[in-house]
Amino acid sequence: MLDESPKRFDRIVAILIQLQSKKIVKAQELANRFEVSLRTIYRDIRTLEASGVPIYSEAGVGYALMDGYRLPPVMFTREEVSSFIAAEKLMQKFTDPALGNHYASAMFKLKSVLRSTDKDWLSNIESKVVMQTAEPMFNDNSPNTLAVLFESIAEKKQILLTYKTIEAEEASNRNIEPVGIFHDNNNWYFLGYCHLRKDYRQFRTDRIQGIQKTDCDFTIEHDSLETYLTKTETIPTIKVRILIEKKIARYLETERKYHGYISEKEIDGKIEMTFMARDIENGFPRWFLMFGDYATILEPEKLKVRALELLEINRKRLL
Repeated sequence: MLDESPKRFDRIVAILIQLQSKKIVKAQELANRFEVSLRTIYRDIRTLEASGVPIYSEAGVGYALMDGYRLPPVMFTREEVSSFIAAEKLMQKFTDPALGNHYASAMFKLKSVLRSTDKDWLSNIESKVVMQTAEPMFNDNSPNTLAVLFESIAEKKQILLTYKTIEAEEASNRNIEPVGIFHDNNNWYFLGYCHLRKDYRQFRTDRIQGIQKTDCDFTIEHDSLETYLTKTETIPTIKVRILIEKKIARYLETERKYHGYISEKEIDGKIEMTFMARDIENGFPRWFLMFGDYATILEPEKLKVRALELLEINRKRLL
């Protein structure tokens, strides 16, 4: 029991902090976070109530603190302070200026509650951490894209988007109901319902040339972002097998997942990779030709034909 008491105390304090971080917290959510049973969570909640914390609960919904109840600022561990450094550097480089400024303001508040020794410790580290990006993630004409999207999603207000696709000569204006934001392959994207196309579309932030929140409410009750991203994975695919020299295969580990990589096995000192590719007309064959002098297409035959066509086009351009 002596070994359990400190752990329980830490857990109860963490539960109280989590109750302050959200409007409603479900018991199962707490049980999953702390890897304990629901019965244990119920007992911890009763302990908080007995100590005078004003918690109200609703069956099937969750727990919440009475409005207005707050604890004074908590102290942070050095490990938590370290995470602030990484988060701040990431925010500076991988988000738009508006969100970066908001986070910087929040960091000043966080740093204000640190002990003096921890402030010195933080200062010694933060100047030694640098984040670098390869390409701009936002258009100069729309530097506060993420901030506007966050507000739009939270308030369920449509945005007016000026967007230029990679194929188009001119940008188009469209009203969008943003569903969610995600980061993939070194780019920020958001998915939303486009009133111009009458369907859900995906947009890349560096191609957004203008964005503003409107007073128009959402007209549709959207599912979660994960639901739509999962649907995109149901696009028909074609099985592809290639045989590649082992010394080259390791350089493909980062990019191969974007082409439907499934598995690999070693055969006579070479690596056979299997993919379920979505685009063997352009995407996959063009990627394959980047290392094609070290690899062989095993199947399908259609991919071999397309790769040869691209090589022939390239040959003629070089003559």
